[in-house]
Amino acid sequence: MTLDPGRAGEQRRNLAAALKDLRRASGLSGERLAVRYGMSQSKISRIETGKALPTVVDVQQIIAALGIDDDLAQELLDLASVANAEFEDVRASVRRGLHVRQRELASLENGARHIRYFLPAMPSGLLQTPEYMRTAMSPPIDPVDGDVSQTIALKIERQAVLYDEDKRFDFLLTESAVRWKLCAPSVMAVQLDRIASVSRLPNVNLGIIPLSAQVADVPFHTFTVYGAKLVTIELFTGRFVLRDPKDIDHYRLLFDFFHGESHTGDDARGLLEQWSEEFRRSR
Repeated sequence: MTLDPGRAGEQRRNLAAALKDLRRASGLSGERLAVRYGMSQSKISRIETGKALPTVVDVQQIIAALGIDDDLAQELLDLASVANAEFEDVRASVRRGLHVRQRELASLENGARHIRYFLPAMPSGLLQTPEYMRTAMSPPIDPVDGDVSQTIALKIERQAVLYDEDKRFDFLLTESAVRWKLCAPSVMAVQLDRIASVSRLPNVNLGIIPLSAQVADVPFHTFTVYGAKLVTIELFTGRFVLRDPKDIDHYRLLFDFFHGESHTGDDARGLLEQWSEEFRRSR
């Protein structure tokens, strides 16, 4: 069996078919399996028809109820792990249109009550100024095609979600993410001011991990945790989406660990003001 997150849709169909075939081979009806597992019969039906994606825990409990042998059980658990992950390469995103990507992000942000952003490389679009956005969207290697101005407008439109006080936003940045001189010093100074300003919103918590901190782990990549629903992981060439509860719990624990090493509140704003002034002096 080939396990490829880029073929997650196919893997989900394979998983649904395998679970249905194994249930039938066991001689159990959907109702009897539901009783053994402690799940509704309608959920069993949705899983077997591919209308509901089972978590790894769901699959683990179903195969236990069916008495599947260890080798086949592990194969199904591996398939469930991949089925709960997606990979979208950046080129596919560009082909669909940069505006589509912004609307997808807006939908994720609107659908979650508590969002955690771990940002070791650069600020999230919710924290960026238009000038910073434009430079970030114009890399020298493999520059982005498409209407950059339209995408910037949609990014700015997305920032309105920050003022929804029914939501909670936790932004955790490293000093490297904040001070990386992506733009001219004058633009960087305003960018840092923007982050400090957002941090004063009552539903926003900002943390900064300075390079002087001794941290017993490495910030390998950017990730965002949308409530208890999913995690997105950003890479140079695309984005992973993880939906399994175990993965989500792992990234929530990672976020909490790194947050414990950060400066928050007035201490974080003090660092931003210091670095902003350094950029202004370097013009």
